[in-house]
Formats: sequence, structure tokens, C-alpha cells
Amino acid sequence: MTGDDPLEEAEQGEPLPDGGAAGADDVALDPWGSSSVSDYRKLFEEFGIEEFDEVLEDVPNPHYLMRRGVIFGHRDYRPVAEALQNDEPAAVLSGFMPTGDPHIGHKLVFDEIIWHQQQGADAYALIADLEANSARGMRWDEIDEHARDYLLSLLALGFDPEEGELYRQSENRELQDLAFELGAEANFSELQAIYGFDGETDVSHMQSVVTQMADILYPQLEEPKPTVIPVGPDQDPHVRLARDLAERMRFFKVSEAYASFELEPVERALVEEFYERLDPAEFDDDTLRCVYVAEALEEAPLSELGVAADILDSVLTKLNEAGMEPIRPRTRFSDRRATEEAFDALIDAIEGEKRVYENHVDAFEIDHDEAEELARQVEVDTGGYGFRPPSSIYHRFMTGLTGGKMSSSIPASHISLLDDPEDGYNKVKSATTGGRETAEEQREKGGKADECPVYELYAYLLAGDDDEFAKRVYDECVGGERLCGDCKEQAAQLMREFLEDHQEKRDEVEELLEAAEIELESPRRR
Repeated sequence: MTGDDPLEEAEQGEPLPDGGAAGADDVALDPWGSSSVSDYRKLFEEFGIEEFDEVLEDVPNPHYLMRRGVIFGHRDYRPVAEALQNDEPAAVLSGFMPTGDPHIGHKLVFDEIIWHQQQGADAYALIADLEANSARGMRWDEIDEHARDYLLSLLALGFDPEEGELYRQSENRELQDLAFELGAEANFSELQAIYGFDGETDVSHMQSVVTQMADILYPQLEEPKPTVIPVGPDQDPHVRLARDLAERMRFFKVSEAYASFELEPVERALVEEFYERLDPAEFDDDTLRCVYVAEALEEAPLSELGVAADILDSVLTKLNEAGMEPIRPRTRFSDRRATEEAFDALIDAIEGEKRVYENHVDAFEIDHDEAEELARQVEVDTGGYGFRPPSSIYHRFMTGLTGGKMSSSIPASHISLLDDPEDGYNKVKSATTGGRETAEEQREKGGKADECPVYELYAYLLAGDDDEFAKRVYDECVGGERLCGDCKEQAAQLMREFLEDHQEKRDEVEELLEAAEIELESPRRR
């Protein structure tokens, strides 16, 4: 769950206006590999990631990365946005695997954490040193050196350590205790299916996954609250697993039901349809009963029901076995892993009409949302976590300055936040562009800003919060007014100024880092 694994890439395809890329290839998300996404739209279709534009209007004071579509997707971000809007508790967390220098790709995540902190969220930033050691084989002295650089850049960009929390995985006992508990809810077959682990995968690597799940849920240890994890899309497998584990750790499952027995979602929808359609008076009764619904289903043509025959058979069996039991909408609290104390407390807390069974309670005077909050409160009051499913936001990968991949093994393709400002200037001056073959052709046809790594620098970094400036650069490029030489010169100067300013601020926050409550040297190195 590292916010931007070292120097990920974006392959060139059909262009998008914000400097992202689209095309058509298969999407594979590998948190430790070199995932590339050339068609971000496929992430919506294949992995259920939602478009960020759909929630943008609910975000107070949206960051420019949100406004420009650099943050392109989300998973369940609306509760976080609403919490920020209403000044309610919320949290943000992301981690950094210290395998090299912090670079301009990492700055995207730094900015996302800092922005959420400034909007009122509790902010957490972690050094994923256990992951770096187990998944990448990094030595502890190397990890310590890089970790310090990451933290200095984060503080220099505006993270407030007094209002937020910095930690490293290896030194956080609460985190490790939580990881142990989460490990009881995961198994090897699941990790194998998600991450491709096999008989050659070492146990520490698998353990680092559970530790990352604990990282994602760590902000909710004191109280359940909406929590967002800003990451690149390659980290989505971690988010999905964490959401599953958060649900499995809950004492109670809250669902809608119509009788004492359990129905699968598709079965429940079918029963709900007939509950609303049928009139009890048609059966010489004032109550709609299970057998009546069964009779109506048996008479209806299968083609009109819109379900498979085996689903219909399952529903009919359940209804007929229930016989004359009334069909009544109710909210169900199912015992997932509750203690006896918690189950008894839940029964006492439910007001109004209710039915108590061995492993669940049916309530008839409370809606689903109220029931969720009640179940969570009872869980917390009786020693449980009450985790909310963590949310996530996803940013686009940056294209390498030389085109194609941005790679740590190709120094010219990326800019480190530690680069000498003159080196940063020269890298931008040498960068590939989306320009035409000649100046005349560029003036006539316009440049291809959508395919230009230099324009990405403006959109993602150099234009800062100035949307008008970013748009002017884009419009002048595609309109043929802006030529690549002048554009790169301006970008190179801005990059040099940014690096000079950033490195001065890094020097200024040295004392702040020393005073922060985080171990800078691992005892494991000795």
C-alpha cells in the first residue's frame, strides 16, 4: 500500500487532455511489479473503480490534482468528502517504501496527504520498511537513509507532524498487534489469488501484506471514521483486500430481509418484487405469507422473472419450508464474530418490535443506515473495532521525461526531489515533447500536449494551484502559438526554482524531523 511505488510508468496511447494516456490493452495491477495503465477507463469496468468527477462537486476546496483529472478515480470516497464538508472526523493515510530517492511522482501523494490534513482530516504517513526489507530485499541502513529523505520532503511540502502522525512499520507495536489479528481473517489461498503468491514466496513477504492491511485500518484504532488511502492504481489490490478484512472484523452484518431465513441478494430482490406486487386479500388473508409468494412464483413464467432456474428453485424451497410465516420487511443484524456480551447488548439496544434468533436479530422499526450505526456503536462499546470500509483515491502515473516508462534505472526519465536544481533544469530541457517535426508544422497543426511529458510537468506540478496558467499552456500548445523550445525553457526554469525552494525548505525542517516522534534509525541494522 505504498502511495506511489518507485517510479511507476504510463505507456503512451490515445491521448487525454490532462496528460494521461488511453488506448486499449489488458490491465494488470501488481503492487510490487511495474504495472502500467494505458487505458484508465478499463479500471472502471474491470475493477469497479469509480470516476472521481462524479464526486468532485461534493469535495470542499478540491485540490488542483482533483480539478485537473490527475486524480481520476476513487473507491467509496463520498463518506470522506461528506465528513470534510461537515467538519466531522475523517482520516488520510499513505505509505512510502523507501527503495530510492523521493521523486516528483511521490510528490503527488505527499500533496494529497497534506491537502486532506489541511481540510481537517487526521493525517498519517508511514515508512513501509518491513515491506521494503521483505519484498525488495533492502538493507536496514539503506532503508533508514531513504526514509529520512522521504520524511524531510513530506515535512518541507507542508505536513504538520504535531497534528499528524509519522511512523515506521517495524517500530509500531499497535500496528503489529492489529496485523496479527487481521492475519486470522486471511489465508494463503486468498493471497495467492490476489497477488500470485506460490510455494516460492517467503513468509515475510506474505506477512508484509497483512501489515499493510493493518496500516490501512490503523487510523481507525481509536474510533471508526471515514478514511482515505491515496495511491496509484497499481495499489488497488491492497485496498480491496483491506475493505474485505474490515468487513470480516465486524461483530455484526446488517442486511435487509423479508423472513426468518437467509436470502442471497438476487433472491432477496425477487422476494421483494413479489412482496410489493401481491395483495394479501387475494389469498383470503390480511397478511402476505411465504407460501403465497411461492405459489405466485411458480405460476409466473421463468422468462419474466429474470433469474436462473436454480435461483428460482432455491427461493421456492426456502419459501415453502417457511410455510405460513409472514413476509415482512425487516432489518437483520447477523452475528458475525460478536462476543456474547456484544450480542446481548445489541438486543437491548434495539428499540421497538424485534425477533431474536440464535444467530441473528430482526428489527422492524429501524432503517438500514440507523442499524449500521447502532451495530457499530454496540461493537465499539463492547471492545470491538467497528471499522468502516476504507476509501481510496487514484492518481495517474507520470510519463518518463524520455517518453515511455519513468524508471529509477533511467536517471534522465525522472526528477528526484534531491536532484541538483541545475540537473533538474537540464533534464527538462532534454525531455521528449509532443511537438511536431518543424516549427512551421507546429504553428500550422498545433502541438500534441496530450502526449507530452513536459506538459504533464505543468499539469501535475509546475502550474501549482493556477488552473488558468495550466490551461493557457495547453491551449497555446495545441493552438500552435507555443513552440517546444520556449515551453521547455519555461518549464526547466520553473523546475529549477521548485527544486531550489524545496531543498531550502528541507534544510529548514531538519529540526522538525528530529523532534518528531519517529525512529530514524532502525535497531535492526545493528
